[in-house]
Amino acid sequence: MSPTETLKHEHQIVMLIVNSAEGEVRHITETGAIRLERVEKMVDFSKNFTDRCHHAKEEKYLFPKLQQRGMPSSSGPVAVMLAEHEMGRKLIRAIADLLPGAKRGDPDSVTAVRDNLKAYGELLRGHIHKENNVLFPMADRILSEEDQKELAAGFEKVEAEEMGEGTHEKFHQMAHDLGRE
Repeated sequence: MSPTETLKHEHQIVMLIVNSAEGEVRHITETGAIRLERVEKMVDFSKNFTDRCHHAKEEKYLFPKLQQRGMPSSSGPVAVMLAEHEMGRKLIRAIADLLPGAKRGDPDSVTAVRDNLKAYGELLRGHIHKENNVLFPMADRILSEEDQKELAAGFEKVEAEEMGEGTHEKFHQMAHDLGRE
């Protein structure tokens, strides 16, 4: 599996969380109630799998390699992806910060969690589409076979050192479980 195929596969897992977030938005809108444990798991997944694993692979390895091959980081696709990663982090931090109020039953906190979940889902849906259909095809065209091997090794390093043994699989299972609920 090429590095971009690995990232696309991870996108499929992330989309299970996006779908769950969108389901939670509907639930909150219809009932006014939040399923706190589900949202806590979404936040955990987003902080740890999406950011610490998936985005780390892109930011530590893929994007710098693309820059080495002439793709600028201050404009164009890489700049957009980096800005969107930061927007996603801000939305997840906001949701995490709002959860104690939502747990106490504060309706403004519940509404704000809903709105941030909605924004996060919309952001990631568009972000993943751009990466899969614009950035990754560009990367596949400009990266050499040696570049691909270096990226694959870097991705394995992220999984081993950043995530730890079995953690990647744990988050895959969490995403599938949330996708079924």
